Amino acid sequence: MNSPKAVINVTPLIDILLVLLIMFMVISPMKASRFEASVPHRTDSDTPFANGRLTLVVRVNSDTSLDINSTKELGTIDAPQKLIRKLQQVFAEREKNGVTPLSQTMRIPSKVVPTEKTVFIKAPRSLGYGQVVKVIDAVKISGAAPISLQIDDLD
Repeated sequence: MNSPKAVINVTPLIDILLVLLIMFMVISPMKASRFEASVPHRTDSDTPFANGRLTLVVRVNSDTSLDINSTKELGTIDAPQKLIRKLQQVFAEREKNGVTPLSQTMRIPSKVVPTEKTVFIKAPRSLGYGQVVKVIDAVKISGAAPISLQIDDLD
């Protein structure tokens, strides 16, 4: 007696593969193809840009308190209302006094120097990503643009 041999029917598998192939072909153009970021350009001079009168640095301390330049105790990461009010006040004073960007007074390209509403955020490495984002959001609410992250000691 001859026993019947088992035969695998591959037609349904090929149909499934073709459907998956068509789905991936349709979906692939929809996915994000790039992420645009503003990367600083290298300047011709070797001297670093010195902090000027328009430079605003928001420092996040290890106890989550916030400072701007020499002004201390402007709230915390979870309660940044004092920071927002202070930045709005600084921007309003600059607009009232007619402060012009350094690029106009020093005759250098505007991409190289900060504007009157540029804010740098400096946070310790031990601070979590979510907490830094909260500070960035608070600075955005105040009307600052552009916002940059300041880092030290790159490994």
